[in-house]
Amino acid sequence: MLVEYDSDWPRLFDDAAEALRSAGNPAWTIEHIGSTAVPGMMAKPVIDIAVRLVDQGDLDHHRQGLERGGWRVGSGVRTHVVMLFEQGGARLRIAHFFAPEQWPNAHQRVLRDWLRTHPDDAARYQHAKQEAARRATGRRNYNDAKTAVIQEIMDRARAARGLPAVNVHDKQSHASGNEEARHPEG
Repeated sequence: MLVEYDSDWPRLFDDAAEALRSAGNPAWTIEHIGSTAVPGMMAKPVIDIAVRLVDQGDLDHHRQGLERGGWRVGSGVRTHVVMLFEQGGARLRIAHFFAPEQWPNAHQRVLRDWLRTHPDDAARYQHAKQEAARRATGRRNYNDAKTAVIQEIMDRARAARGLPAVNVHDKQSHASGNEEARHPEG
């Protein structure tokens, strides 16, 4: 369910980042991504987070601490590990863990930066989210309904950085039955 922008979301992100560093690696670079990171945008009240890993074994080294802290691996994303934090059956946080070489051009970061500086695309994306939420019968239907708009916006954002267009759909196929798949933006 989409809700109006909440001025508490940046504070909730700060709390989540501190919890991740405490349970994981204090050296991690952690950024707020997703719609809750775009001032004024409606969003699901779930804090999306990007974590830049130090090296290849970093997440494996800290995974037990994260799991003790309430995080669990989830998602159908193929390009990087995603961990979820839930409380009382409600998803509150989603952390995307990126290898150092993925970090500069991670879709989630590129899209957030673009939406923060391009209000027309932010409004277009919000409208697509509202339409998707109105018509969706589940998480996958909601995410799939936004794909075309996300792709168009990402193509422009990547071109502005001198990067080629790439398919933003990085989830396992629907046949996998994994309903945890996420788009670059919540």
